[in-house]
Amino acid sequence: MRDLTLKTEYSSSHALVVGINEYLFTSPLQYATNDAQAIATILEALFSFPRENIAVLLNGQATRGNIVSSFMRHERCCDRDSRLLVFFAGHGFTRTHNNREFGFLIPHDGNPDDLSTLIRWEELTLNADLIPAKHIFFIIDACYGGLAFNRAVSAGSIRFLKDMFQRPARQALTAGKADEVVADAGGPRPGHSIFTGHLLNALDGSAKTSEGILTATGVMSYVYKQVSNDIHSNQTPHFGHLSGDGDFIFMAPQLQSLPPSDTAEMDQLISISAIEIPEEKDVPSDPFKAAKYYLSDSKLTIQLHDLTVRYVRRMIMETSRDQFPVQGIDFSMEELTRRMQLYEEITTDLQRIVACIAYWGGESHRFILGKALARVTDHLESESGLVIWNSLRWYPMILLSYASGIAALANDNYSNLKTIFFTNILAARHDYTALAPVIGSEILEIERAGVFKRLPGHERYYVPRSEYLFKLLQPQLDDDLFLGKQYEAMFDRFEVFLALVIATIWKANKHDSWGPVGRFGWKYRGREGWDNPLRDLLKEASELRDKWPPFQMGLFGTDFDLFWQAASEYSQAIGHLGWL
Repeated sequence: MRDLTLKTEYSSSHALVVGINEYLFTSPLQYATNDAQAIATILEALFSFPRENIAVLLNGQATRGNIVSSFMRHERCCDRDSRLLVFFAGHGFTRTHNNREFGFLIPHDGNPDDLSTLIRWEELTLNADLIPAKHIFFIIDACYGGLAFNRAVSAGSIRFLKDMFQRPARQALTAGKADEVVADAGGPRPGHSIFTGHLLNALDGSAKTSEGILTATGVMSYVYKQVSNDIHSNQTPHFGHLSGDGDFIFMAPQLQSLPPSDTAEMDQLISISAIEIPEEKDVPSDPFKAAKYYLSDSKLTIQLHDLTVRYVRRMIMETSRDQFPVQGIDFSMEELTRRMQLYEEITTDLQRIVACIAYWGGESHRFILGKALARVTDHLESESGLVIWNSLRWYPMILLSYASGIAALANDNYSNLKTIFFTNILAARHDYTALAPVIGSEILEIERAGVFKRLPGHERYYVPRSEYLFKLLQPQLDDDLFLGKQYEAMFDRFEVFLALVIATIWKANKHDSWGPVGRFGWKYRGREGWDNPLRDLLKEASELRDKWPPFQMGLFGTDFDLFWQAASEYSQAIGHLGWL
């Protein structure tokens, strides 16, 4: 819940840092004190934590009494706009009773045989409610059970930067669960545990957003991924919000460019680098069948929305820059085909869902279709790197647009086709894309990079992009929608609509009538007696004019004469290619 009485900044920064190698009643550790000292150093050096506000307890100093006392001291030294970070590196302990796990931290003088000498996890979290700091972040390099989180930020989430300062939060990141053993060595940094090694990398900048912002959620997500995938690790970090919906902010350089909160109500939306999707129960094994079922009853629109969002989030996670870096990877045919095939695999489930909505969906479902297409590009930002890898990041958007567009046309659903073409994409774009639907912009960008022309066997094709997608999309669309021989006609018709919609927009903006050419541009040349999708569509339009259903749905604006001029010029331009 937002609290407008809180400031959009921190009044003070505090930390309690504990590292225990030497224990009185349990086995020693190697690098816990190194971990603690490194955390204290980086908090002061990078995040402006005053040295006098960082309490460091090592080995014999880290008794139960001293840890609890140092923690509760923040009840007096923190105010409502403070932030507090608690780091503990040492042993954890779990006791199971009545099928419930209870987690403990073991201080220097703690004896696992005497629970009264340990620090129960709930003791810290409940006492945290007595500390007025708006943001408290627990980072525990120990494994234990009894962890309960209210929520975790999902991939693709967007938050207002200043708003997060006005939302209290209690967050936690732990090295592992009860049945896991913390690796005290073998991490990415010599002299540190696996968990803290990756944590230090995150704090050093690896978990920052493209805007340079570093939050607890970004740190937690990065560490979760890196530790889980580390070949030397047998542990899976656990993380989330204990309470509240704000976010502990380590670094936010953008705040300096925003007006003070007392002079203007301005804020900045930022992406949250969350990558974990929590395990969910009752996830349908076939998303297409589930979408069909939800479409069959207007009362299930919310379930359809949630199903779609789940797969959008998954796709955002799986197409992140960590999975598809644009820097440091040289071009090779093997890498190009690997990336394309991986994009295609990742996109399949969501592709089937949006095709289902585009085919059967009505007015109440249209916002879900638009939301899916809009949000899958939220995480894409302009950045330096190899042009072809940058361009290829938009390939999933082309796949989704083609699949849903063909499906919409197969059921004469022109309203859904309009949604597919004109969904507003807010990701970073080039200037010229303002003149066309996003799919046309992505086709132009990918073709400028010569992506499809490089594919084996496609070098001599007039339109390699169209030929590749034609064969790629057919099996799944036919399985789901039973298009049969209708598929080719719907594919060609979709590409004609796309070209003429773009041509009309360009004409309206005083440009030549450009539009991407598909298979329809060459395969009917010299075949006057054959059906031709471009000629057929223009014939439909000329006979019905402003009563033509696609025009009535607003696919070509409100000026039929403008559309007709653009379409005629485009048809003539195609004819000059010698393909028709």
